[in-house]
Amino acid sequence: MESQVRGGTRWKRFAVVMVPSVAATACIGVALAQGALAASFSVSGQSFKVTADKLVGTGFAQYGAIDSGYNLDGSKTAHAVAVSSFSKAEITNMCQSVVTPNIPLLGSVSLTLKAGGGGKPVEADNLYIDVEDLSADATFENIRIGVAGKDLKGPGIKSGDAANPFGFGQDAEKATLTDVKQTAWATTAGTFKLSGLKMSLSSGVKECY
Repeated sequence: MESQVRGGTRWKRFAVVMVPSVAATACIGVALAQGALAASFSVSGQSFKVTADKLVGTGFAQYGAIDSGYNLDGSKTAHAVAVSSFSKAEITNMCQSVVTPNIPLLGSVSLTLKAGGGGKPVEADNLYIDVEDLSADATFENIRIGVAGKDLKGPGIKSGDAANPFGFGQDAEKATLTDVKQTAWATTAGTFKLSGLKMSLSSGVKECY
């Protein structure tokens, strides 16, 4: 069975793009230089924006959860998110940006990461991302909607998630998204290969979209 949904309005609560937070790049330089990150990592507490021309992934699962963390001033915060996971995914022309505001003497500073161009997409497996907003053209193959979280295929519910294992979920054998734009709060990955990685810092607010 194949299900297709177009446009951004209906999918703003559903995230499918699996990308690492740019905030993590400062501490994984050696792994990125070798082209792959072969360890789990997670980043939370600040939102970041992502765009991609195309994402193709297998072993997709999705469920609702609460993402808790801390604001830049140290106060606690919590966000309702849609956690999406893939067993494997390829991402073409990925751009990711995060803005840190109100830095003394500097003001806002933007960190931008780009990878997956030149015919060599980003490759990843066992990926999870906590997203609050997404727009894309999406095609799902052999999709199941309304599946209990405990019965989801793919990587399944992430250990430690504030999620109801008996709550609403959906999964699919394969998902293809194009013209992706999203805002996310956190992500974890098993292995991530960033082909053609380019990272830059700039003053002011400069985001992928």
